[in-house]
Amino acid sequence: MSPVGKSVSKEIRELLLQALETELGGVEVYNTAIRCARNQDLKKEWSEYLDQTEHHVEVVHGIFEALGLDTEQTSPGREIVRAKGKSLVSAMEKALAEAPESAQILAAECVVDAETKDHMNWQLIGAVSQIATGEAKKALKEAYDEVEDEEDEHLYHSKGWCRELWLDSLGFEAKLPPPEEEKDVKTARGEAQTEERRKAALKKSARKVSRGAPGRSRVTQRSV
Repeated sequence: MSPVGKSVSKEIRELLLQALETELGGVEVYNTAIRCARNQDLKKEWSEYLDQTEHHVEVVHGIFEALGLDTEQTSPGREIVRAKGKSLVSAMEKALAEAPESAQILAAECVVDAETKDHMNWQLIGAVSQIATGEAKKALKEAYDEVEDEEDEHLYHSKGWCRELWLDSLGFEAKLPPPEEEKDVKTARGEAQTEERRKAALKKSARKVSRGAPGRSRVTQRSV
């Protein structure tokens, strides 16, 4: 281990090990999710995210190289992250084999699960870059700046897809691609605003259904 590597705390090393494993698992998650996708816009988006995630693996490898850390090092936390990633892939494989009509939604949920962890990793890497010094600060900040916008997009857009696919399956008038995609949402505030607008639209649609108004949504009058 290089002198720089020796100066990296065990906590930061653990974060980086988990971040690397999350990206590696993300590649497998997207490869499987693409096979589950039926919507062509979604398939295209996930294919783009796969390419970006493969690049993120390279970016994290760059951090390890700059800090003199071993990409093959393991830890209990990294092993758990690996197991979680494999369980997401296994769930999608099971859906494809046993419930293919539900595989697309299940895949969207798995992508959101994976991207939630990934997004948090990069938030923490960004935070660490603020207090790090020297070579560590440079490596962490450059990596964070390179992937931040893409990670925001992965999480917020995937959550939008998941919501709209569920709404469509329930008979509501869904927006596919989701509003997050059309508005290129990349902030938590933008996500919250989009969700509020969707809630308002769904309430309005439900009121039309209850009144039997013309131009109502796909939802039929039924007990829920």
